Amino acid sequence: MSTAPDPRPREPKPALVFDDPLDQQSSDDTDRGWGERPSGDSASDLKRFLDEKPPHHI
Repeated sequence: MSTAPDPRPREPKPALVFDDPLDQQSSDDTDRGWGERPSGDSASDLKRFLDEKPPHHI
């Protein structure tokens, strides 16, 4: 009993990458995401202040 080879093409194997990972920019190399908030009006600033006020300042 003989079986014919599968005629479907195989998926390529993932290639190994030997690049230096320290040469690439990471998300920590930018200032994005470090607490900046979009500028808004004074009402949204007041709401944010009241939402973030520590409990001992009530």
